[in-house]
Amino acid sequence: MRKLQLGFSLIELLIVVAIILIIAAIAIPNLLRSRMAANESSAAGSLRTVNTAEVVYATTYPSTGFAALASLGGSAAMCAVATGATSTAACLIDNVLASTAVKSGYAFAVVTGSGTPATTYASTALPTVVGKSGQRAFCSDQSGVVRYNGGGTACAGTDSAL
Repeated sequence: MRKLQLGFSLIELLIVVAIILIIAAIAIPNLLRSRMAANESSAAGSLRTVNTAEVVYATTYPSTGFAALASLGGSAAMCAVATGATSTAACLIDNVLASTAVKSGYAFAVVTGSGTPATTYASTALPTVVGKSGQRAFCSDQSGVVRYNGGGTACAGTDSAL
C-alpha cells in the first residue's frame, strides 16, 4: 500500500527558491542600471531648465545678469502670487532644485562670473554616489550646451556635448 503525499518535499522547495534567486540575480542589476539612466536623464533635463531660467533671469534683470541657483527658485506661496517674483526669488525653476540643490541622485551647483552684471555662469550636476545614483557628470555654461564626462566626478567646458 502507498502512502499519500501531502505537500512538497524539501528538495522541491529548495529548487523553487534557487530559481527565484537566479531570476533576482538577473533582474536587480538591470533595475539599478535603468534607475541610473533615469537619474542621468533627469539631471540633463534639469540643466537644460537651468539654462533656460538663466537666460530669462538675465533678460528680466539685466542689471544683475546671471544668477545663483537659489535666486532662480522661490517658495510655492511666493510664486503663487502674481507679483511675488523678485531678483532674489525669481520663481523660474522648481524650488526643490533651487533650495536643496539635490534632485534625482544628482547635486547641482551654479557659479556666476564676477562683476555686475554677471555675464557668465557655469552649472554642474554631479552624481551623489558615482556608479550608484549616476555614472556621468553634466555641466553647462552661458553657451547653453549641455556637456558630460563619463568619470562622474567633474565636468568642464571641453567635455563632449550631449
